[in-house]
Amino acid sequence: MKKIISISVSLVIIFTCIFTLSACSNEANKTGLWENAVYLEDTTLGEGEKTVTLQVCAEEQTVTFTVKTDKETVGDALLDNELISGDESQYGLYIKVVNGITAEYDVNSSYWAFYVNGEYATSGVDTTDIDESAVYKLEYTK
Repeated sequence: MKKIISISVSLVIIFTCIFTLSACSNEANKTGLWENAVYLEDTTLGEGEKTVTLQVCAEEQTVTFTVKTDKETVGDALLDNELISGDESQYGLYIKVVNGITAEYDVNSSYWAFYVNGEYATSGVDTTDIDESAVYKLEYTK
């Protein structure tokens, strides 16, 4: 009976240690701008016929999102999956938050730059039609 209790206690301690270490390793990457990030690893979201590939870059860290959608524009696909939020204006959607990371131009001159295939976009996310062969990027810029 002592042996069974000893083994049971040992197993509980081992599983507690493993759980604690795995939780700590996930939080280790949540520093700086990424402290409030929702996703720290490449992630697939949504459902639909179209695929949007989005890279989110900030402080030398990048997470790639594969978004499945039936939406027509990149902005609608990202809004639908709660990857971005911002303010609507006469010029379109001004992105303030991407993956939980906030850029505040009024506070520290930071903003989210939008790229298509490595080139600075000439239109906003809300007016850019989805091209499944394109790679889109939102980069935290100061």
